[in-house]
Amino acid sequence: MIKYIVQGGTRLSGHVNISGAKNAAVAILPASLLVDGVCRIENVPDISDVRLLLEILRNMGANIRRFGRNTLEIDCSHVRNATAPIDLVRRIRASYYLIGAELGRFGHARVAMPGGCNFGVRPIDQHIKGFEALGATVTTDYGFINAQSDEMFGAHIYLDVVSVGATVNIMLAAVRAKGLTILENAAKEPHIVDLANFLNSMGADIRGAGTDVIKIHGVDIMHGTNYPIIPDQIEAGTYMTIAAATGGDVLIKNVIPKHLEAITDKLIQAGCEIEEYDDSIRVRRTGVLNKTNVKTLPHPGFPTDMQPQMTTLLSIAQGTSIVTEGVWDNRFKYVDELHRMGAKIQVDGKVAVVEGVEQLSGAQVKALDLRAGVALVQAALSAKGTSEIEDIHWVERGYEDLIGKLQKIGADIKKVTIPDGAFAKNA
Repeated sequence: MIKYIVQGGTRLSGHVNISGAKNAAVAILPASLLVDGVCRIENVPDISDVRLLLEILRNMGANIRRFGRNTLEIDCSHVRNATAPIDLVRRIRASYYLIGAELGRFGHARVAMPGGCNFGVRPIDQHIKGFEALGATVTTDYGFINAQSDEMFGAHIYLDVVSVGATVNIMLAAVRAKGLTILENAAKEPHIVDLANFLNSMGADIRGAGTDVIKIHGVDIMHGTNYPIIPDQIEAGTYMTIAAATGGDVLIKNVIPKHLEAITDKLIQAGCEIEEYDDSIRVRRTGVLNKTNVKTLPHPGFPTDMQPQMTTLLSIAQGTSIVTEGVWDNRFKYVDELHRMGAKIQVDGKVAVVEGVEQLSGAQVKALDLRAGVALVQAALSAKGTSEIEDIHWVERGYEDLIGKLQKIGADIKKVTIPDGAFAKNA
């Protein structure tokens, strides 16, 4: 079994370089299917979700070349197979973006129901609503989603709920549809804007990304491009809460400070000192952490992907904080793991009451999903004693070189292989 072993209690300091955005990359890579040509994509995070998507694209006939760790050339000119490998697709949620991309390129798609983190019901009804509005016929059978259209036409589509996934998928399908598509109640996250910019660099005509109304004028021809992915908002936010949790002083480089405003605001309320620069942000905490209330909302609200890290931070703040999850059901499952470390958190549905304790204690815990897993790393770094974190594959889905980056700023953390049933101290 591979685990993280963390010796907590060290004040972290130094600087961290943030990688390209996971949530942008997993949309942009499938989008490369839309062109009969080569896309050179820079600042691609070297994480397991990206590696899995690249394997899927290779299996579909794409030629992929890597230049260094974070630059890729993807040539989809020979892709003709519109059925992605089922065993790979089921391991990643973002695989459903293949539906929109394949519809846009080939007019048909057959994709297995996706996998990914399990923290509540995540239906794709809004995706299907969009495809059907564009003129596609969508059916499901034996765990596959089938979409078919002889010709797609622009449409006026209103999303019943704000959905990042549906917004992305409809954009991918609509760029090659005839006429104008108007997408209302669209998601506004930074990676939506990044995808739109990527598609526009390939010849698409998308306007309004970053607002709740996106207009897509369909085009007949798209071409290859050179494009750098934006920095990862959530990775940056995670190192911000880690710095705060350890009473550290960390300069977080290669960020877009505007993307971090909701996180910055809450950390200031919690008693942290924040300094913003053009492409970096410094987080420092010298005093105690203060209670504050948090509610996750679609962008520009506090991001749901930062909720576990923020809840974990507030577990060592003075006083009682209220955390409300406004996006996903069942995203507080990780709280039971924090209880093992001494946290005092009561959960009722989508609301957590967090009674701060002076310090957490090291324990054996298990990652349950990507963000919950990194929240346990954060907890372990701030805790007294040694922690073992299992099922770390969840964490490595979204954080490039987490161990290396943390060690560079002084963390006592390592990745080890331990025989099942053995305790780390005796291994």
